[in-house]
Amino acid sequence: MSHKKKGIGMLNLPAVKVAAVQASPVFLDTAATVEKACSLIHEAALNGAQIVAFPEVFVPAYPYWNWIMTPVQGSPWFEKLCLAAIEIPGPEIDRLARAARQNKMYVVIGVNERSRHGIGTIYNTLVFLGPDGELLGKHRKLVPTWAEKLTWASGDGSSLRVFDTSVGKLGGLACGENTNTLARFSLLAQGELLHVASYISLPIGPDSYDMADAIKVRSMAHSFEGKVFTVVSCSTVTEEIAALFEPTCPGISERFQRKHSAFSGVIGPDGRVIGEPLIDDEGIVYADVDFTRCIQPRQMHDIVGHYNRFDIFDLRVNRQTQQPARYYDGPSETRPGAFESVIDPDRGERLVDPDGRE
Repeated sequence: MSHKKKGIGMLNLPAVKVAAVQASPVFLDTAATVEKACSLIHEAALNGAQIVAFPEVFVPAYPYWNWIMTPVQGSPWFEKLCLAAIEIPGPEIDRLARAARQNKMYVVIGVNERSRHGIGTIYNTLVFLGPDGELLGKHRKLVPTWAEKLTWASGDGSSLRVFDTSVGKLGGLACGENTNTLARFSLLAQGELLHVASYISLPIGPDSYDMADAIKVRSMAHSFEGKVFTVVSCSTVTEEIAALFEPTCPGISERFQRKHSAFSGVIGPDGRVIGEPLIDDEGIVYADVDFTRCIQPRQMHDIVGHYNRFDIFDLRVNRQTQQPARYYDGPSETRPGAFESVIDPDRGERLVDPDGRE
């Protein structure tokens, strides 16, 4: 009997076609970048994909100026990014959600998310959309990497979540946090089978650093350790983007042209690349994913199951939302143990106390 047939007590693992986009945004043009993303969603759907992954902060730009300018020189660019960043929910997410619904596609896309109550605070955020246009959730990068700390605030553990979808248990992390062993383990421990790793091309890093190889190694490590599939999506840098920084940093355009700076592809649970990846060039990579391939390797190493010692290791993850203020309402607010009602300023929702009162 085929494993794809449903039966009493049987494990139903879907066969899925995935797509990974390797492309550049329309730099700092939010509306145009969103429309480009919608066009790519449609293209992926026409080619039979059920889920498409986009690069880190695809909407609408990566802050390359942090790597090539002083903080003072880069400050005007930070202002441009804050003005071009989006809120979640918001009209840009609505447009992407409509494209997801029209194409019956799961979409994972990186955005610059502006705090709803802090115009100078932005986050590196991965957005997860369902084929019905539903906003499944978002993940804010836990720690901005190196020079990125000049731009983004840190996320919190509330978004370390795996989504139970028709294309498998889906999770994701942004760029350098794919080297964070505990963050990755926290997703694997929730049953993650399909991992999205979003990246940016970084052709201006140290000469000894091969970005394409670094992306591939990180992705292979997660797939091999967790026995999962990883969909890697990386951005590219166009000549037009590089030219924007030339007046402040003469000669920088040549450095931006360094090859082997972007890698996009799909990694199997054995840690090997499936099919042909994309290096540097724009395009979409496709691969067929069969989750039954995740089973046999786990007989050897199931690090969230029998191949671990939970009596020795104890990982605790704080998934409380961090907020700048907590608001106490009602006449009993001064009493010890009074009901605490909290408005999450970035999600715009009212949280309830443990007893379920509103």
